[in-house]
Amino acid sequence: MRILYGVQGTGHGHISRARVVLPKLREYAEVDVLISGYNFKMNIDGPVQYKARGLSFAYDNNGSVDVLETALNLHPLRFIRDIQTLPVEAYDFVVNDFEPVTAWAAQSARIPCVAISHQASFLSGNSPRPDKRSVMAEQVMRHFAPSTAAVGSHYLRYDDFIAPPIIRRHIRDLHPKPGGHVTVYLPAFNNKMLYTIFNQVRKVEWHVFCPECEKAYIRENVKVNPLGKETFLESIENCLGIVSSTGFETTSEAMFLGKKLLTIPIKKQYEQLCNAAALKKIGAKVVYQVDQYFSQTLSDWIEEGRALNLPEISDEEELVQKIIHLGLGKVSKQKSFEQSVVN
Repeated sequence: MRILYGVQGTGHGHISRARVVLPKLREYAEVDVLISGYNFKMNIDGPVQYKARGLSFAYDNNGSVDVLETALNLHPLRFIRDIQTLPVEAYDFVVNDFEPVTAWAAQSARIPCVAISHQASFLSGNSPRPDKRSVMAEQVMRHFAPSTAAVGSHYLRYDDFIAPPIIRRHIRDLHPKPGGHVTVYLPAFNNKMLYTIFNQVRKVEWHVFCPECEKAYIRENVKVNPLGKETFLESIENCLGIVSSTGFETTSEAMFLGKKLLTIPIKKQYEQLCNAAALKKIGAKVVYQVDQYFSQTLSDWIEEGRALNLPEISDEEELVQKIIHLGLGKVSKQKSFEQSVVN
């Protein structure tokens, strides 16, 4: 059995999920990997057979999606060429984590494609949405990476095809305890702005992790770090709480570790606004605007914020067996259909 695994390189969550799913999937099949995106900083911890430019968000360093920069970086002709030249017919089916090249290549070749992303959970109307829904964003999430079957992932089981969060082993192996610092991961802000924001609150130390930072430095009570697995794990293991954007994986990990969580959704990023709506219902502190009152909000949260907990997490073996069952089931149906057409 040969499987092509497509992973979206933009953002922390897709690659973190691949680090969990890929080793287990390789126990049952030969798996090749395609990773797409032009602005990712993390490694997948294993061989990558294909790389594509794909489609990625660009940020304006002030906590928002840069719509113009995102549009200018689309490169539609290269995207189409990547789809057409990918040898997807060499595989029994595709496993897709919100990655558009493998998804559209599979659809074009009529190869089964199993989505295993957080975004797939929004195929259900039961998954929480913000009060103001975006029709366009809903359509993008539904059609960005089309699939023939899906296993969504969310904080709670909002529908029968939605599984609990996948928590990577490095997080599960930690022994968390509250310390005297707060871990910060806000990739849509630049490090200079983050220093200015958190330096105003002196009652704790701040460990800021920033994609654009190349060398760690300390200024007063703020330590700015490059993205790095070991340093990040050490920081969140012993932190008092976590301040992050509203990406699914980091917020899930914060709750798994029983940490206080303050989250700031990236503006114009609809998925994060949906996550924020879910987290508010669970009881997390959600802040939509970094303004002149934000330092006081941080101070109050440090004193009064409460830790959240995940009710359950995904079982890796169960998840992979479900992926294989869905993929092979679609393969069987497709072959039966093609045989009937021939006859």
